Amino acid sequence: MASMRFPPLCLLLILLAGCNGSSSSETTTATEKPVPPAPLPANIPQFSADTAYAYTARQVAFGPRVPNSAAHRACGDWLISTLKRHGATVQTQEFDQMAFNGQLLKLRNIIAQTNPTAPKRIALAAHWDTRPFADRDPQRKNAPFDGANDGAAPVAQILEVVRQLATANPGVGVDVLFFDGEDYGYDEGAQAELTNMLEGRGQDSWCLGSQYWSKNRLPVNSKPLYGILLDMTGGKDGRFSREELSRKSVPAGLDLVWRTGQRLGFGAYFLDQESAGITDDHVYMNKAGLPTLDIIDHVPYGEDYFPPYHHATTDNMTLIDRAPLRAVGQTLLTVLFIEGAAEASKPAPVAVPAA
Repeated sequence: MASMRFPPLCLLLILLAGCNGSSSSETTTATEKPVPPAPLPANIPQFSADTAYAYTARQVAFGPRVPNSAAHRACGDWLISTLKRHGATVQTQEFDQMAFNGQLLKLRNIIAQTNPTAPKRIALAAHWDTRPFADRDPQRKNAPFDGANDGAAPVAQILEVVRQLATANPGVGVDVLFFDGEDYGYDEGAQAELTNMLEGRGQDSWCLGSQYWSKNRLPVNSKPLYGILLDMTGGKDGRFSREELSRKSVPAGLDLVWRTGQRLGFGAYFLDQESAGITDDHVYMNKAGLPTLDIIDHVPYGEDYFPPYHHATTDNMTLIDRAPLRAVGQTLLTVLFIEGAAEASKPAPVAVPAA
């Protein structure tokens, strides 16, 4: 997970909004009846939280997926083979990028497609790398950590979606974007003793893979309707708020995802709570012309908007819970089938007879 942008004014507005009661315009009369939601499409597959958990553990077993490490290379190869095994077509973007500390990183974005000929497409994205140091850990600031939730779990959820789509066609195609180098950024709050060498170049030190992708989009000519980014979506007690850029860039998609999650009984995770904008991969997806929302564990935790395990050695498999794995994964599958049903219900174009 990258860094936070939180203007003080936003905090004030959020606090004020939380204190307001319902306005008179929201009041309904006794004679008004709520419109029932449309029935869900048939044959939506069941997301396997056990499989997603196993995929998470498999990534963690490689060791921290820090760029330039053997664990990083091996895990990337495994992701590619797993996507192919589930019927996806796969491309990679390999590139070199200097990190904030001057180290040259060899990075690899992994891009895949299901149902590649489908004209209507949705993008699912996550970062697959691990931050090289637990700089938010008060006891072990320079130690490596597993990145079980900040990296592995979101990737695992998308892998399980792809596995399900191998035998169930939702009527839309999916572009999978696994970004590298998202978490190798400079945290001025935790790393004040270091120098950000990218600052003088005017480059963000976070989200290196999505920055590269935004200037070199793959798959070529693919134009998803919108994207859904997952970040820290498999942890115990995870909660997801409506992040600022997500609200602005793809409000209809954000509402569909949140309402679907709540309808499926996952309202404890998908909160009707707004949060400030953050620097995450969806920033560069949006800049590239792909409207993207961010599902991320990002709500007030005392004085911080990130959970206590964020960039700490406690981000390990003991944190991972099958319940949020399923909540997010089943919501994604259902949204894909809803989008497919909407596409199928469109009237066929009327043929115009030749003159």
